[in-house]
Amino acid sequence: MQRQMTVRTGADLGAALAEARRARSLTQQQLAESVNLDRTYLAKIEAGTSVQMLDRTLRLLRRLGAEVTVTLPEPTAPPSTQ
Repeated sequence: MQRQMTVRTGADLGAALAEARRARSLTQQQLAESVNLDRTYLAKIEAGTSVQMLDRTLRLLRRLGAEVTVTLPEPTAPPSTQ
């Protein structure tokens, strides 16, 4: 079942990203490689430690009365090992 998360901070967005990644049974390395990012950068985003611009943008949106939500995907079955 899909789940929605309200995103108020960059850390919230990082948590949503991590949850969406896990729902697709992907490792940080797999996801990072698929979009040509370094895995350590992705880890920082998921941990909420590399999100200053996101925090400021979300604060501006809230000031304007906007609410940001992320609809998380339904978990997928783990890949077969056959």
